[in-house]
Amino acid sequence: MDDLIRETARRLATARRVVALTGAGISVESGIPPFRGPGGLWEKYDPMEFAHIDALMKNPEKVWKIFMGDMKRVLLAAKPNDAHLGLARLEFLGILKTVITQNVDGLHQMAGSTDVIEFHGNFAWLQCMDCGARAETVSVDLNIVPPRCACSGIYRPECVFFGEMIPREALVRSQELASTCDVMLVAGTSAIVQPAAFMPVIARQAGAVVIEINPEPTPLTGHTSHFLVQGKAGQVIKAVTAEVERLLEEKRP
Repeated sequence: MDDLIRETARRLATARRVVALTGAGISVESGIPPFRGPGGLWEKYDPMEFAHIDALMKNPEKVWKIFMGDMKRVLLAAKPNDAHLGLARLEFLGILKTVITQNVDGLHQMAGSTDVIEFHGNFAWLQCMDCGARAETVSVDLNIVPPRCACSGIYRPECVFFGEMIPREALVRSQELASTCDVMLVAGTSAIVQPAAFMPVIARQAGAVVIEINPEPTPLTGHTSHFLVQGKAGQVIKAVTAEVERLLEEKRP
């Protein structure tokens, strides 16, 4: 793995435009369970019953009391891990331009990343379904559910529910970045949820080097990605970032 870490760092240190695509696997080390797979939230909750926009509209009290309450408790306890911090450091070093994330936890921004495209929105902010007013989730009392705006309208998280479209701006900008980057890091995603999973394909077709950082192979492995650095995202990205810093230091006069 050391050779792959060095090769990843070398690619990053010499790249002109690096973009990262991250998924739920990057936040597991922060205590946030994934939605899919063993131990995922969809084993505990039926997404059509608790995470579909129709369910929210039909019975917001039920959705807030059972699903959203759990989500808020998990997210409030979560802190950025070495993967989030490493990507933020790569941005600070001028290596990484943008993070495209499927996550709704806001941990990239908490770690210091400033250009984050949230494919599925986030739970950090709420929006009134009547007047459109926004409020930070941490500032809203969930002892009374569903939480209500000053206008008496019901708040909803600014995340994309099943049955809703990906925000057009996020999709268009992600496609543009994927088609113009020369290196794409794909970390902590199973690469099965569209349209996010198509971003590495766009990057590869445009001539970019696609590097995976995942515990296990994905549908991208051996087809779209040039190589897979197998391991936990935090450990790998921390090691890659340290090697990038070493290479940059060597270049200094």
